[in-house]
Amino acid sequence: MKSSFAHGTRCRATVAAIWLVLVAGAAHAQFSMAPPVELGAPPTASAAADERAYRHEAARHVYAAYRSRIHRGKLPPLMYAVMITDTEIDATGKVLNVRVARPPAAASEVTPWVTALIRRASPFPAPARLHAGRVTYREIWLVDRSGQFQVDSLTEGQL
Repeated sequence: MKSSFAHGTRCRATVAAIWLVLVAGAAHAQFSMAPPVELGAPPTASAAADERAYRHEAARHVYAAYRSRIHRGKLPPLMYAVMITDTEIDATGKVLNVRVARPPAAASEVTPWVTALIRRASPFPAPARLHAGRVTYREIWLVDRSGQFQVDSLTEGQL
């Protein structure tokens, strides 16, 4: 009877381990590559006179680029990943650099996904009125396990 019990325990442990791998794999799958950009025409030049105003324009641009990935409504109480990026944009709106100021605490697979989202959304609105046509703006990304997100500039809040 003891060996039967040990065998049953091993079986349950094996099944649990397989289930965990499958669930973890499914949670990571949506972050394996950035979705295609949904933009039509290139953006017009930005009218922003400061970094804060540009940040809002850039957020609207990202939302337009990934319409189907934007979480509508209030976010759930626990986010899968929260990260902060600093994005440098040149005079033409091209992304020059994306620096991760704060990576997600546990969901490391989200970091390259978000940086790819930003780079693929290039060109952004050209920051014509800012710092000789260049700008670096900071954004907080709030990412759900499903791969939907909001950015702090345009968030609808949390439940």
